[in-house]
Amino acid sequence: MPYVILTHDKPDSLDLRLATRASHLEYLRPFKDQVLAGGAFLTEDGSLAGGAMIVFNTEKLSEAEELIKNDPYTKAGLFSHVEVKRWKKVFFDGHEI
Repeated sequence: MPYVILTHDKPDSLDLRLATRASHLEYLRPFKDQVLAGGAFLTEDGSLAGGAMIVFNTEKLSEAEELIKNDPYTKAGLFSHVEVKRWKKVFFDGHEI
């Protein structure tokens, strides 16, 4: 079962998010086969809402925690807090599991 990693940006940190985005994406590329989904939260008008989600396919909590601990966003101090939660797939990619 995968883990959902929920990140919450510090207030007024949009410039930091944008400045670190390329490094963040480059960091995640080697894990793309394990990242089932990922992306930033948006407001209704499509603006960045100050947080994101990654669904990371691993059986070990420690691997999910290590992934976000070493993320350039984390190292840059973007997040006010991070949640890592076990997630049970029931419906996935148009199929019931």
